[in-house]
Amino acid sequence: MSRLTVYRDDAPDTILLDVTTPGEIAETLRPHNIRFDRWSAPVTPAPDAPAEEVLKAYRPYLDTLMGETGAGSADVVRINASTPNLAEIRKKFLSEHTHSEDEVRFFVHGQGAFVLHIRGRVYSVLCTQGDLISVPAGIPHWFDAGQNPDVVALRVFTDTTGWIAQYTGDDIANRFPAEVP
Repeated sequence: MSRLTVYRDDAPDTILLDVTTPGEIAETLRPHNIRFDRWSAPVTPAPDAPAEEVLKAYRPYLDTLMGETGAGSADVVRINASTPNLAEIRKKFLSEHTHSEDEVRFFVHGQGAFVLHIRGRVYSVLCTQGDLISVPAGIPHWFDAGQNPDVVALRVFTDTTGWIAQYTGDDIANRFPAEVP
């Protein structure tokens, strides 16, 4: 189940908001220009389906999204126990950073938390199968798929160099662990 939990950035033990309805999640994030949406395809590809099959299943959604955002392409990313250098990759994801391009992800399978640091608040967005999230360029955030990840996601982008992480140096991610089961 998708979930949004909001905290003050100086009070990791104090929950200000906790919602699980996709509409409430979207409404709470919208003032920060963060898009949260749910997609459903007539067929959900198997977790090990070839990338081409996954892209084909979601092509109508992708074409609409890319037309709205000006993005030029999409690919499929898998993070699981067989991912090479998983520990190092996870460590990088868990450091607060920004990007020069919007970070757009659609969760085909599995789950992961995008944790956003905005104006004195921390927004932990647990995304699950069927969730789309778009984090605008420049918003400090980190990502966690958990200790034992099993995620298949679509990445949408204009220019992959925009995904290069610019680390903030803030250790806030250590104080706000993501809530990924």
